[in-house]
Amino acid sequence: MNIVKDLGVVCRMIKIEHSVFALPFAYIGAFLAAGGWPGLYNLGVLTVAMVAVRSFAMAFNRYADLNIDKANPRTQGRPLVTGELSSAFTLAFIVGTAVVFVGACALMNPLCFFLSPLALGVSAFYSFCKRFTYWCHFVLGMVLGLAPVAGWLSVDPTLTLPAVLYFCGVTMWVAGFDLLYACQDADFDRERGLWSIPARLGVPAALGISTLSHATTAVFFLLAGWAAGLGLIYFLVAGCVGLVLMGEHLLVKPDDLSRVNVAFFTMNGVIAVVLFLGVILDLFVSA
Repeated sequence: MNIVKDLGVVCRMIKIEHSVFALPFAYIGAFLAAGGWPGLYNLGVLTVAMVAVRSFAMAFNRYADLNIDKANPRTQGRPLVTGELSSAFTLAFIVGTAVVFVGACALMNPLCFFLSPLALGVSAFYSFCKRFTYWCHFVLGMVLGLAPVAGWLSVDPTLTLPAVLYFCGVTMWVAGFDLLYACQDADFDRERGLWSIPARLGVPAALGISTLSHATTAVFFLLAGWAAGLGLIYFLVAGCVGLVLMGEHLLVKPDDLSRVNVAFFTMNGVIAVVLFLGVILDLFVSA
């Protein structure tokens, strides 16, 4: 048994590198709730919880979509499809990450512990949305949109306007880049009877909705900074993020989806990290 190899396969299944999307926003919530450094304990528990719930969601999605992934040429190399990971192992992994997540939430505060089953339920629910609603992209956005709310509640168990605005911003941001990603499967989804906006309305319309979603995202990020009382540094960074979001759409054309992965992963990963750094700089320079 090669533990390192097996761990690598698990990381491929859950796409561990995509943690860069949600984790910075969870940290944004925590730092803003604390008005600065939230404490090593809070950050440690929050990190464990976020990695656990994201791993749960990805593994659950792979398990629920196994038959679909087997039929889709783009996803036939996924570990659960190739047999590198078994269904039994994946189920055990799903249960294990759920337990870790609930345990981490219990170490935060009673409200986070109480809400933890709901968070797991919402994360799992997304996997079935493509079977019955074209709004599945926005459901995924809402799942990741919980990250800044979770970060805030882990430090201060009170729902606030900045957390809600960041929730809205992340929801639209994720929906926008998921629409880009889903354009690759438009024909397959249509033939399979799956519900997605590219399959239903076509790739050009999906790209237009994605652009509108990201324009809305930029507005929400600015409003969230205003509600949180952030200053010039944050607004300069958030303004640059808005420009990058718009620039992202110059990379993808209806007749050329070859650069979707650049727009999907590289640019959006940078956006999350840069916005977090903008919050940190603003908080500590202004302190």
